[in-house]
Amino acid sequence: MRGLAGKRVLISGGSSGIGAATARRFLEEGARVVLGGLDQAEVDRTVGELSTLSALSGPSGPAEVTGLAGDVSAESGAAALVDGAIAALGGIDVLVNNAGTAWREPFLEITPAHWDRIISVNLRGMFLVAQATARHMVERGAGGVILNMSSTNGLGGEADYAHYNASKGGVLLLTKTMAVELGRHGIRVNALCPGYIKTPLNAQISEGLADDFVSGYESGHIPLGRAGLAEEVAAGYAFLASDDASFVHGTELVIDGGQLAIM
Repeated sequence: MRGLAGKRVLISGGSSGIGAATARRFLEEGARVVLGGLDQAEVDRTVGELSTLSALSGPSGPAEVTGLAGDVSAESGAAALVDGAIAALGGIDVLVNNAGTAWREPFLEITPAHWDRIISVNLRGMFLVAQATARHMVERGAGGVILNMSSTNGLGGEADYAHYNASKGGVLLLTKTMAVELGRHGIRVNALCPGYIKTPLNAQISEGLADDFVSGYESGHIPLGRAGLAEEVAAGYAFLASDDASFVHGTELVIDGGQLAIM
């Protein structure tokens, strides 16, 4: 992608799944990366794996990737992640606002505590990290890119995910409002809406369901007949962050194998 080499990139939720694949993609593009995650051991493991990949090493040595652990749903955690990335990179050019969580639960059984946890991570955390990064970008005066992780669940309801659906719908309107306000500062803001993607989180959610649930879902709900890959979503992040998307602003990129095309 054009214009990603040398970019300073912060990826929240970057220690596994889509986030880790995105960190790798940006490193392959020549960017410098700070990835965040909730679990310190997982963050350290992912940073270690990425920093030793020979394919990502340049003339000056291994790929430049750093990790920070913290909970983005807390003001202190979000601030520490952004401040730590600024300190490590000297500034932030691209925010991949990827942290999120989910679990399967019928609407009638959702407790206020479960509702609050998903909203706090997926929407509140998204806001906190985006706001802190945007303030830095505005103060610096050189523009930037902010990419928020939504979902096809933000565009249509799915049974047993009321809290998750609500959080991802909120992310879409947060994204559009940020785009309206931040565009004048040269900050492009967009969202990604993946469909069913093969990730550790989705594998965990599928535990306890029928053995043929995943294959049945793929064949019955996805016209391409398969789940997406984390690397395919990472490619979407890379495109939206690149100069190739220089006039893409305030919208969402759906990556779902045609899932939303089915009535």
